[in-house]
Amino acid sequence: MRRKGLASMAVQTVATQSTTPSVDLGPASGLSCRECGTKFPLGPIFACAECFGPLEVAYDLPLGDPEALRKRIEAGPANIWRYAPLLPVPADVADKPNLNPGWTKLVKADNLARELGVEQGKLFVKDDSGNPTHSFKDRVVAQALEAARAFGFTTLSCSSTGNLAGAVGAAAARAGFRSCVFIPHDLEQGKVVMAAVYGGELVGIEGNYDDVNRFCSELIGDPLGEGWGFVNVNLRPYYGEGSKTLAYEICEQLGWELPDQLVVPIASGSQLTKIDKGLKELIALGLVADKPYKIFGAQAEGCSPVSAAFKAGHDVVRPQKPNTIAKSLAIGNPADGPYVLDIARRTGGAVEDVNDEQVVDAIKLLARTEGIFAETAGGVTVGVTKKLIEAGLIDPALTTVVLNTGDGLKTLDAVAETSQATATIKPSLEAFRSAGLAG
Repeated sequence: MRRKGLASMAVQTVATQSTTPSVDLGPASGLSCRECGTKFPLGPIFACAECFGPLEVAYDLPLGDPEALRKRIEAGPANIWRYAPLLPVPADVADKPNLNPGWTKLVKADNLARELGVEQGKLFVKDDSGNPTHSFKDRVVAQALEAARAFGFTTLSCSSTGNLAGAVGAAAARAGFRSCVFIPHDLEQGKVVMAAVYGGELVGIEGNYDDVNRFCSELIGDPLGEGWGFVNVNLRPYYGEGSKTLAYEICEQLGWELPDQLVVPIASGSQLTKIDKGLKELIALGLVADKPYKIFGAQAEGCSPVSAAFKAGHDVVRPQKPNTIAKSLAIGNPADGPYVLDIARRTGGAVEDVNDEQVVDAIKLLARTEGIFAETAGGVTVGVTKKLIEAGLIDPALTTVVLNTGDGLKTLDAVAETSQATATIKPSLEAFRSAGLAG
């Protein structure tokens, strides 16, 4: 019923498509249904009017000389716009007011590898906490913002578990848009503050993320939502393309090679599916040599509908009511869940989950070994990586990339109780010696 409701709004959008001005979104040629393949013109459409399936961006990619394209990319700016020829953005995107996210560090994690029993030089952490608002959401919002400009929207909005709200608020402030974002009422205080500080409107909804998302879907179909670009609803096809840049960067930073194994957190599942799309595009363009790779999905046990479906051998993901400290992943009815299952099975990967205690342990492990303070989603990916290595599902001799998608300063409560001062002493050498801290 939910998909039909969304589709009815998509039909309304298609009906008014003739009033949408011609848009320049670079190599984007239109929208295509992921289920039935029906084609649509570029516009703020997010569901197929024929079968109610999700839409994604179709391209006229720059097929030709891969070496020339590689050099063009390498000569570009140190942000996601180096990949503009592969994204739904105008050619002059780098000249517009934007937060310019991306080109974050790929950390060779030899200390963590030693702890996990992985061969030296084979384990990497893609640390996206280095983005402007300290999460990967800056990537997807940057793409959605360009679509919002093209379609003449005046307000930027979203439903969010926290990180997206901050990314939308910051991007809107930079670009001169109004913003109004919606979050569950009980988010971590750090994420609430970060979403509110940019001066836009922040609205708490009584309920979980799925309740927030339903409300936003209703608002789009109401006259109150006219002129609003919801980055993860009516702009979702463009928004999702931002996650492809993670795949592009990882391969370029590995010397234009595919990783053998990737561990990706699952909230809606869009990030994982778009990383797979990005890898396939690089292969098709000849920018990397084709070889097998495995993609593993990571969830928190308290919200693990995709993991449960994978382990049961199901193709349908049954919704769950979230109950986990990993609130950025707490989406009980993930839109891309079935596609995640397809990718995990097609690539020979898996979907696994860890409990809250394991999440906290993994956050501290990554911080202790590599100096990276991850938010709870990063604790999920590191914890799942450890679990998969122990189960023999991740090969410790192959190149493995683990994603950390956000900064631990946003989820301090998760580790605050167990991360306190070692000792409190008087300001004297004698007190220091007595505390047994002299080494």
